Parts: sequence; C-alpha cells; structure tokens
Amino acid sequence: MFNFKLIKKIKNKFFPFYKNNDLKFVFKKLKENFPSQSKTAMFVGGSVRRYLSNEDIDDIDIATSLTTDQIKEKFKDTKFKIIDSGLKHGTVTLVSKKLKIELTTLRKDVKTDGRHAEIEYTNDWLEDSKRRDFTINAIYLDITGKIFDPQSGVVDLKNHIIKFIGEPQKRIEEDYLRIIRFLRFSLEYESDVENIAVNAIKLNLNGIKKISKERILNELFKILGTKNFAKLNKNKSLEEIFLLIFPELKYLERLNKFNEIPNHFDFDKEIFLSILLVDKTSNHEYFSHKYSVSNDLKEELNLLSKNFVKFQENKNFFEKNLKRNTFYFGKKHLKKLNLLNFLDNKKIKLHDYLNTLNVINKLSLPKFPIDGNYLKNKGIEEGILMGKTLKLLKQEWLDNDFKISDKRILEIIDVQNN
Repeated sequence: MFNFKLIKKIKNKFFPFYKNNDLKFVFKKLKENFPSQSKTAMFVGGSVRRYLSNEDIDDIDIATSLTTDQIKEKFKDTKFKIIDSGLKHGTVTLVSKKLKIELTTLRKDVKTDGRHAEIEYTNDWLEDSKRRDFTINAIYLDITGKIFDPQSGVVDLKNHIIKFIGEPQKRIEEDYLRIIRFLRFSLEYESDVENIAVNAIKLNLNGIKKISKERILNELFKILGTKNFAKLNKNKSLEEIFLLIFPELKYLERLNKFNEIPNHFDFDKEIFLSILLVDKTSNHEYFSHKYSVSNDLKEELNLLSKNFVKFQENKNFFEKNLKRNTFYFGKKHLKKLNLLNFLDNKKIKLHDYLNTLNVINKLSLPKFPIDGNYLKNKGIEEGILMGKTLKLLKQEWLDNDFKISDKRILEIIDVQNN
C-alpha cells in the first residue's frame, strides 16, 4: 500500500503542471484496462523536484508499471509521436506540439559497471526508488497532486540537502557520473554538503575516466548553467572536487569579481566556460581537444584567447579601436572579452567594466556600402577577382574610419580591372 500525503499546491508557471490536458490524457491512457486501485504511473525526477521548489518545469518524466510494448500500443493511434530510441533503458518518449514526455518502466538494477546498468523490470515502486541517485530525485507525484516519498526526499529538498540514496559509495560505483551530478545539484540548491558524500566522491574520482567525454561535457554545461554557479568558490569542498575533475577550468578566483556585477544571471554557460578557461596559453586548446567540443565553441574560445592576448599588449583595444573591433568580431564577442578582462585584471574597477559595456551596447555600426551587384555594374565579374576587390574596398573603408569616397572606390576598381 502507498503511504500518500497531499502536499500544498505551489504556484509556478505550470500551476499546477499536472493539470495540463495532455498529461491528463496520458495518465488516462496508461490507466485503461487496469484496476482502479492500482497505481500505473507517477511523475518522478526533475519535474517533481522543480514543482516542489517553485521552479519552471521543462522535461516531464513519468515512471510506469507498464512495459515499453504496452506503452507503444496504447499511444500508437494518438496525436503523440512515439520515439523508441531509449528502449534498451526501458524508456519510450512521447512528443506533442507543446510537450516532451519520457515514460520509463519501473526498474531495479541487476548489475552495474560504473557506466551502464543491467536492469530488470519490476512492479515495485520502492525498488524503483532505490536505484535512483539522490533522495530529491526519488519523489513521485500522481496525477491528483499526491506524493509518494519512499526516500524522504521532500524533507531533504526543503532543507537543501543533496543525499545519496543508501550508501554513497555504492550509488557512485553504479554510475560515476553521479559525482558530477552531485556537484550540480549541490550548487543548484546551495546545499551544505555532507562529509560522508564528499569522502565517497574523493575515493571514486578515478572512476570518472570510465565515463564518455560526451556525458561529462553535457553534465559540465548543466553545472555552468545553474543559477548559483558563480558561488562555487564559496564552498571549498565543491571547489576542490570541481578542480580535481576539471583541472583546466582553473581560474575560479575570477568568480570573486563576477559576483559584483548586477544582473549577472543573464550570462550563459559558454561565458562561464571562457571565464574559467581562457588565458595567454593553449589551455583552451587542450580542453577543446580533450572533450571534443563543437567547432563553433572551439572557434569562439580560440578567438577569445587571441584577443585576450591582444588586449594585454594593446590597452587601446576598447578605446581607440573599439568601433573597428566591434565591426570585425561583433558586439557579443566584445562583451565577453570586456567581461574576461574585468575579471582577470584586479586594476579594472566595476564602473570601468560597466562604462565599456554601455559604450558597446550603444555603438551603432555603419553598413559597408558596397556589394557584389555594385561591382558587377562596374565591370567586375563574379569569382576570385570580385572577392579580392570587395576585401580591398572594405579594408580601405575601415582604415578611414568607415568612410570611402566614390573617387577612391573607382581607383581601386580600375587597378583590379587592369
């Protein structure tokens, strides 16, 4: 029997999210042809945790006693698109215009190797809760708003405690990624970490080598995206673990000045990565190679590092050459560079950073007045010659403070035509 208790409804963007019509439909379909007293499905994981914490809810996870075949059969003729790429994990994903719902059959672990688990399906909700990582992720919520809390996760969530279910050592050995997830949730909920968890993590840090770089990078980006990431260096235990896992992200002292900036929650994970990584060396290149980051991110880090060095050598980077550099690199890049220089240089004060930021935001850049059609009308054919001519004209325009006379345009074109 379930020991349910009705919780107070907490207002948020989805108040209350489980009353969404699509979700009601899903639960109704899952319940069809089963005894009324049986519990066939409940919300679990992030959606429940966020609901109880009055946070926005994105992904919806539902645990169910139904098998994947039963789930697919029930939804095959509905408006939901069925994605079955997670069948080996016991997961079927339903997608509608507004929702993405992952339904996973109740499971218990049979065998684990630190990366993957061999599972066995079960009808036992308590067994399903035991295989989860933290107590706050083992809170179940039914479609009426009642909760099943077999691991006392509600109390831990209320008190901002991130606690492994059962023995931390065992939970970590099942999946070493849980070490990094522990970091993320501890930051997200500003948790006072327990010594038993920290000690178990330190003993098992080498196990992270078993985890794919893709999974590690994905979890790192989630950490960098938490609202409290800038407070990482306020918790020495978390800071130590973070640096042991990500030694390249070594400039945590830059976060001290970061917390001076008003409205700093607007910064994204790529900015935090740059803050912790970029310097005058090839530190960023090593990190990019180690984790096989995307080409776009690799190029951005390379450019930031290159211009970071330029700024150290030329203090006019944000003064005399600001307009020109903004044209070359874009406002977004210049704002990142301005932030990086402020955080790295103790002599740069907050008002200096904000003044430069204000100038960048207000900067209005003229549009280069010449295009391919103009050159075509002047007798320049499309191809290498046109590209070369455009490049020369643009350089002349930039060198003369975004000005170029008609006479000078024709002179350059004549030279290229001859």
